[in-house]
This record gives sequence, structure tokens and C-alpha cells, in this order.
Amino acid sequence: MRFDIAKSGNGMTYEIRNIVGVASKLKEYGVEIIWENIGDPVQKGEKIPGWMKDVLIEILHKDESYAYSPTKGMDVTREFLAERVNRRNKAQITKEDIIFFNGLGDAIARAYSAIRVDARVIMPEPTYSTHFLAEVHHASFPPNTYRMNPYYNWHPDMRELEQKVKSHRSIVGILVINPDNPTGFVYPAETLKRIIKIAREHELFVVFDEIYMNMVYNGQKTLPLSDLIEDVPGMSMKGISKEFPWPGARCGWIEVYNGDKDPAFQRYINAILTQKMAEVCSTTLPQIAIPKLLSHPEYGPYLESRVRHYERLSNIAYDILKDVPYIAVNRTNGAFYMSVVFNEALLNDRQTLPIKQAGVKEYIEKIVNSKIEPDKRFVYYLLGATGICVVPLTSFFTSLPGFRITLLEKDEAHFERIIRTVANKTVEYIESAKL
Repeated sequence: MRFDIAKSGNGMTYEIRNIVGVASKLKEYGVEIIWENIGDPVQKGEKIPGWMKDVLIEILHKDESYAYSPTKGMDVTREFLAERVNRRNKAQITKEDIIFFNGLGDAIARAYSAIRVDARVIMPEPTYSTHFLAEVHHASFPPNTYRMNPYYNWHPDMRELEQKVKSHRSIVGILVINPDNPTGFVYPAETLKRIIKIAREHELFVVFDEIYMNMVYNGQKTLPLSDLIEDVPGMSMKGISKEFPWPGARCGWIEVYNGDKDPAFQRYINAILTQKMAEVCSTTLPQIAIPKLLSHPEYGPYLESRVRHYERLSNIAYDILKDVPYIAVNRTNGAFYMSVVFNEALLNDRQTLPIKQAGVKEYIEKIVNSKIEPDKRFVYYLLGATGICVVPLTSFFTSLPGFRITLLEKDEAHFERIIRTVANKTVEYIESAKL
């Protein structure tokens, strides 16, 4: 090419998926992989109940399920979702305030790409890869972040957030992921109200990723954006990939609040919609299914059963890991992830884990001998030694070394064995440099 055509930021990797290539290579050597890298309940053994499949089969017999939907989404579905919000007697929206996308990843990409390149959205650190990759690709610069504190139950540093908003005029929005991915932190209502207050005082909009909003447990409480937003411009991002669960449907949406109260915000939302028009529409079948599934009498008990399962696994993992030296861990209270942090300055390039198979050992050591983050080095050794595939925490744009696991395993006894193995290998890895 006559010049470099790729935007800055293309060197970053999506480690949640990237590590799959490494794990797949190990499968060729006969290694049994335990997938703890991605939040796909179906892949981890979630059985879609018969009543849900029956609803989908009924829809498949209708010709409309094979057609284009309106650009914003199916009218009946958007009316249904708006009514669910309005029943809370807080923020009032209509179907015109809801826009459907091909999965929440599509919504995230379009939301950031519609922002001016010199305007930024400040996001939590660590943060979910899809958000920070989309934000960085839009601006071609590293993101602005406010830190989540692993030594304070992952609570966000509110002082840092407010100070950065004051200091950086380029910041136009605040991202909140509630419940949080990758930490499992659930935002208390008072913290959310303070974030809304900061947004109001500094004329910002807010983005609340609430895809796990109905997965809160261990006695924790939180509030959706609709209960808090008042007159601040903002959007809630939601989807069906985790809650139903139906990740393969690729069906997510945004709910826009106060879209007509600020001309600049209104132009921004129109820019998102214009991008959506160029794509024509989003997937029709799952949109039609949403009202039928959410209003089904079996849906509530089904979701409650799944949430209680994540709660049990959260406590199993915490009870095992909390007494492990060298790491900091907090009890997960929402979503189905847990992040573990290595204590400061513990990791080095002399630490190893024994790998029995010569071919696997050679392959892993070739990777770790290149220049990689210390926690990624541990993750690859863990994968080679045990077949357990987790995600390095630094891949969620943080300097904190650690790893993220999921709470999706259906067999609780097997899950406990996995966590005990991770705990033991963590200690073995750290202490290997002392030998």
C-alpha cells in the first residue's frame, strides 16, 4: 500500500477469544480443555428448557419471522419493553426511544463510532473488552478510566472519576457496567446516584451497560438507570445473550433517556440511528420472541433457578480462594464472573508450572518466552499444565495482574475441583521461583 491504512489501536487483541486459538492447539496434543474464558452459558452446559424451544418453534411457523424488521426494531417488542420500564413509574420512554442491534457488541460499536474522535467516554478499569476496544478504535488513543479497587470490594474510585471529569474537557460521557464484567461488582444505589450527579454537574451523558441487571444475588441491591436518570441524557444497553440465555441470537438494544432534552445528545442518537439505517435492520426472530419469553409463566422461576446457581458457585469460589496467599479476591454478587488479583510485584519471568507433555511444554514455553504481560504468562502456564482456560486480567485494560474465571459450570462438584486446582496452581506458580 502507498501508506499505512489501518487505524491506530489495531494492535490490541481480544484475549477472551484470542486464547481460544492457543487452547485449540493444545487439544491437538490431547489436552482436555476446561473453558473458563467466555461468558457463554450454553457452551458450559446450560440446557435451554422445552417451553422456551416451543415458543421459538411456534414463531418459526410465522412468515414474519423471516422478514426484515423496522430499522429501530419490531414495534410490538419495543412497545412491550417501554411498558416494562414505565411500570416502575420512574423515567418515561416510548417505543421510539428503543433501538435494536445485532447483539450488544453491535450496539457498543455503533455507540462509540458515532462520537466525535476528539470526544471521549470515561470507563471503569478494568473494563469489558468490547467497550474499551470500541472506544479506543473510535479515538485512536488509550482510554480515560476510573479505577475499580480490588482492596475495597471492587468499588469504583469516585474521587478519581470526578477529578478526571473536571480535568479532561474531552470527556463527554461516563460508562457504568452494572453488574460489572469482569469483576462481578454490583453498584450500590448511592454510588450510582453520585455518578448521575457528576454527569449532571459537568453536562455529560451516561452509558449504563445493564445486560446482567437481573442477575444480582448474595443479598445485594442495585437500581436500573431508569430509576436514577431524572433529567440527565443517557442510554441503557440490554440484551438477551446472558439472561435468556441465547448468545447466538445476536440481539441487543439501547433504551435512550432524555433524548430530546439536549440538542447535542439528540444529534448523537440520530447519528447512531443513521448508522443502523445503513444496515437496514437487526435480527427479526429473537425480537419477536422477547415479549413471548419474558411474559411466559415459566420464565421467572427459570431465571431465579439460574441466579441461585451462580450465587452458590460465587460462594464456593470465594470460600476457596479467599485464604489463598499471594492474591486478592472479592465475592461476586452479580453476573457470572470473578476476578482474582495477584498481590503487587509477585510475578516474574522465572515462575513456571510443570507441564508433562513435551509437545505442550515446548509450545507454551515458546509463547511465554516472548514479551507478554506477567499474568498472561501465568494463564498460559495454567492452560498447559491443567487445561483450565481463564483470561488474564490485564486484557481488560488494567495494570492489575490477575485472571478472570466464570461461574457457569453446571456440575458444582466439578466446579469446586476446578477452583481448588486453580488455587493450588496459583501458589505453586508463585513459589516456583523460590526453588
